[in-house]
Amino acid sequence: MEAFRRGVKETITAHHVDMGKGLDAEQVSKNREKYGANVFVAEKKVSLLKKILISLNDVATIILLIAAVISFVATYLENTGNYFESLLIIGIVVINSVLSIVQEGKAEDSLEALQNLNRTQVKVLRDGQIDQIDADDVVLGDVLVVENGSAIAADARLIEAIELQAEESALTGESLPVEKNADATFKPDDEVGLGERITMVYRGTTIVNGHGRAIVTAVGMQTEMGKIASLLSNESKIPLTPLQRRLVQLGKNISWVAIGAAVVVLGLGIYQGMDLKHIFLTAISLAVAVVPETLAVIVTMTLALGVQRIAQKHAIIRRLPAVETLGTTNVIASDKTGTLTQNKMTVRKVWQEEQDHLTDISDGLDDATKEVLFLAAISTNVSVKTVEGQTVYDGLPTEVALVRAINEEATREELLEKYPLVEQIPFNSTKKRMTTVHKQPEGGYIAITKGAFDVLLPMIKHGNRDKAESVNKTFGGQALRVLTIAKRTFDVMPEVPTQEFYEQDLTLVGLVGIIDPPRPESAPAVEKARLAGVRTIMITGDHVETASAIAREIGILRTGDQTITGSELAKLSDKELDDNVQQYSVYARVTPTDKIRIIKSWQRQDATIAMTGDGVNDAPALKAADVGISMGETGTDVAREASDIILTDDNFATIINAISEGRGVYVKVRKTINFLLSANISELLVILIAMLLGWGSPLLPVHLLFINLVSDGLPGFALSREPMLTNVMNEPPMPKNTKLFAQGLGRQIGLNAALFAIVTLVAIWVGQNVVFGGLQANEQIGQTMAFTILSLTSIFHVFNIRSEKTLFAISYRANPSLVNMAILATVITLVITLMPFTQTLFGLTALSLGHWIVIIVLSLAPTIVIELLKYVRPTLFKV
Repeated sequence: MEAFRRGVKETITAHHVDMGKGLDAEQVSKNREKYGANVFVAEKKVSLLKKILISLNDVATIILLIAAVISFVATYLENTGNYFESLLIIGIVVINSVLSIVQEGKAEDSLEALQNLNRTQVKVLRDGQIDQIDADDVVLGDVLVVENGSAIAADARLIEAIELQAEESALTGESLPVEKNADATFKPDDEVGLGERITMVYRGTTIVNGHGRAIVTAVGMQTEMGKIASLLSNESKIPLTPLQRRLVQLGKNISWVAIGAAVVVLGLGIYQGMDLKHIFLTAISLAVAVVPETLAVIVTMTLALGVQRIAQKHAIIRRLPAVETLGTTNVIASDKTGTLTQNKMTVRKVWQEEQDHLTDISDGLDDATKEVLFLAAISTNVSVKTVEGQTVYDGLPTEVALVRAINEEATREELLEKYPLVEQIPFNSTKKRMTTVHKQPEGGYIAITKGAFDVLLPMIKHGNRDKAESVNKTFGGQALRVLTIAKRTFDVMPEVPTQEFYEQDLTLVGLVGIIDPPRPESAPAVEKARLAGVRTIMITGDHVETASAIAREIGILRTGDQTITGSELAKLSDKELDDNVQQYSVYARVTPTDKIRIIKSWQRQDATIAMTGDGVNDAPALKAADVGISMGETGTDVAREASDIILTDDNFATIINAISEGRGVYVKVRKTINFLLSANISELLVILIAMLLGWGSPLLPVHLLFINLVSDGLPGFALSREPMLTNVMNEPPMPKNTKLFAQGLGRQIGLNAALFAIVTLVAIWVGQNVVFGGLQANEQIGQTMAFTILSLTSIFHVFNIRSEKTLFAISYRANPSLVNMAILATVITLVITLMPFTQTLFGLTALSLGHWIVIIVLSLAPTIVIELLKYVRPTLFKV
């Protein structure tokens, strides 16, 4: 039988505990040996060597390693002594490996954070003495002594509970403390969620009121928190992001193209009788040329700069690829408390009985409303103090809401000076009410009773009870927590004051509706997300009525959308959930396992889903989501360690800002791929076509390496700093399974590569066949012209891809580093082609003025063609 269903006597008998003495030393030893220690079992850590091997077991990394070897061999055989590219590629591999290992290490921190929950001191009854011990020394059957402020070390069945309340939001997601009752009973067939198990206290929660004793019924991995640790361990493998998957596929495709091109060139060279060493070098250098060596570095730089910009918008990125995943997110599963709401219980509406006056306090406080709130505020145990200029309230959330609502009119201390406290009958979880007695300024006494409506209504003798019932129903329909305020006045204190005396013949003062209200920016952010094609759903441990009201108010729950509870969800198979998941906008009273089911169901719909949360109960779902987002202000360490992104302001609107940045990063990555592959494919086309035409190899290995690293590399690095020139939130997100070259990117790359190849082949023909300035046409002139034009067209191309608009519409100030890098790359290219020393080093030759005129015209030709096409068909170049 589940522990929470057992009665008090049954629990004591089952665990063989003497409630007057607790366990003795022998029982403690036996129970620890039999049931285990109160610790979480962490996964065996992977060795550093294995982590290194795993980080290298990646298609893109393997291609880079092969490229480094080929580059090294080519350089060695050419005997140029220039091993720069080989070392650079190896450096890239090392950096990527280190980053990968560091990120995997962070994934292990989630379980370690859970372990830290153990490192507290708790009180237990052993051998008739109350001892303070380490939490991990607690064993099954121990008698816990709990009181206000106690951290619960293990799951335990309450044996006695006096005014006991526990704060369980880290486990259940519910914002209000839970009133505990050791004597409560449950029917065998009752469906009872964690939040309703009022006979239990759970590991990782905190007592906020009262005191009691409980027998430990589960320790370590058997606790509810331990089950979450197990789920978190199961979700420890970080899936590839959409861009990572696309780049892996791109790497595979490039590797086949590189191998195929090398084989074709080798075959053609042998067939044409070329020198075997030369054709071998050409073949392997072509394979290197096809691989965009700087792509990984530029993508990493783009993501890193995105991280900086997102940090300025109050979001800290813990895992670099999460930036681009945000850009493809089309579903946000948001927690309610603290993310969409203010995590601050607030008085919203007040009804005063005498004048039948209903007020929304956002419209201001009138005299009738003040009367209700004045009496409610002095009948509390809230303390108010000023810390560093800020007003700090200490007390139960609902009572704090009452005091805060009236504080600007009169502080609680001022009210108590006017109405001195004479006696107090504390809140009782069974009676569900509290009464305080005060002296009145005009003489006599007033007893103020506040509590649950259904409890106080039968005790009220004076007031419009029918109207009160109607208002209570209205408040309940708006998911407001209702407090009833009643009073009794009398002239003289009785000789033997009793609770029954104070609470008889009550007069109804009014009703107060309290709620954790939405953040003001939540509704606009949800609407902005919807217009951007991002669906927002709510997954919360709170009650369905409260969750639905908030969701409806901020636009998550729209006409036709449905809600579902955890118990209803448990009855659905995965297939049934998959068939209906898109209908549900609110999931209430859900467990950590439910959250993972919901996320994985959306993922099976090919959605890229971001999950927000702050509690330990959210951690497994944060790990399972494509992007896990935790709260920086109110989030637990476990949630933060399990997440990819931390919101420093706990604000849902920040997520939307981060998505906007993520989309911008994704666009820039696509521009980078466009830029690099256009040049690489053009090099491939030039060599293949030239050899098919019998022109021999038009480019040396060193030429290809220079173009990849300088002409492509320098401007490519500056692309990472490119600003967004369009509003990316006006477009829908990129579908998860969209091919990398979708939405016209492949067409653009093909067009660019063809233009570059055509002008380069024309230059080769001119160099080999046309005499300028008395220079004899030959193969070396053709090579020099081909190298120069491929280099310059690649540099100029960086301006073509910035926008579908004309390049003249973009100012220098938009990205000065790009212009500067393009100028630098151009200068280096011209120096190499003009200086005698570098001409010899690169196998080039001097050119006449006529050759240079041809080079300038042909180098500018692709840009002119693209500009004309942009004018005719601007959508062709949409990024």
